[in-house]
Parts: sequence; structure tokens; C-alpha cells
Amino acid sequence: MREEDYTIPSQTRIGHVHLKVSDLDRALDFYNGLLGFEITQKLGDQAAFLSAGGYHHHIGLNTWQSKGASPAPNYAPGLFHTAIVYPSRKALAEIFLKIREAKYRFTGAADHGVSEALYLDDPDGNGVELYWDRPKEQWPRTADGEIDMYTRPLDLEGLLSELEE
Repeated sequence: MREEDYTIPSQTRIGHVHLKVSDLDRALDFYNGLLGFEITQKLGDQAAFLSAGGYHHHIGLNTWQSKGASPAPNYAPGLFHTAIVYPSRKALAEIFLKIREAKYRFTGAADHGVSEALYLDDPDGNGVELYWDRPKEQWPRTADGEIDMYTRPLDLEGLLSELEE
């Protein structure tokens, strides 16, 4: 097979993200306490693995090379954000309300046409995107059929109206 003929299988997915953190308990307060991921395994005060729905882990956290370290600089190569997909708009509204009531700081919110997203940073400054995907048939497309994503303000009151049903 020639290299240019290869296409990744359509069922392929990103399995997990493993983050270096400076303080494991503080990171667990965020990912477990605020976002609600379940701890599936903890290795003392050095590492933890977290999951949604009983998977072995979606997020790994460790202090092996980063205990007590400062956040990575914003203008350097590295992870831009971890994106966490919620199963519905209502589920996104629920986590939005929980984070807002906890007075945790959001860094942004956007409607991308294909999805609606909330943005925040974890305690180590790692970007986190929380979003839900609109059904594929609702995705905006150009005249030639390409996906036509955009960034517009997210209607937060409209998002919260999902909780009224």
C-alpha cells in the first residue's frame, strides 16, 4: 500500500488524554469534583485515572514530571485543549449550570455550527472544551458540500432553556 492511499478507519477515535499536573488533589477536585468524572484508579499521590460511564479511563493525570511546576506558557507548542463531548444539548446545559453555580471561570463559549461549546482552563492552565455535536444533517455546508464551521457567540440563555423541559 502506498502511503498516500492510506485513510484512517472511520471508526477510529481518540481513546484518552493523559495530562501532566502540578497537584494531583487539585486536578482531581476539577476533573472528578467539578466535571464529575469517576476515579477508576489512583496511584498514591502521583497519578489517577478517570472515566465517564465505567470505561478504564478517558483522562489520566500524573505528577511524575510536573509536581509543583508552573503551567506551560501559552505561546509554546503543546496541547491547546482537551475536548469532552456531551451526549446532548441538555447534558451540556447541566454542566454549564453546575460550573456557573460553582463560580468557576469560563474562558469562552461559542456556537460552531456543528457544535456548541464551553471553554475553561483546568487548575494547571490546560484548556478544556465541553461541547455537544449537533446531528450531522444540521451541520452547515458550503455549496460544494464541505463543512462550513464558524465561531459565533453561544446563546447561553437558549442553552439553559434545555433544563426547563
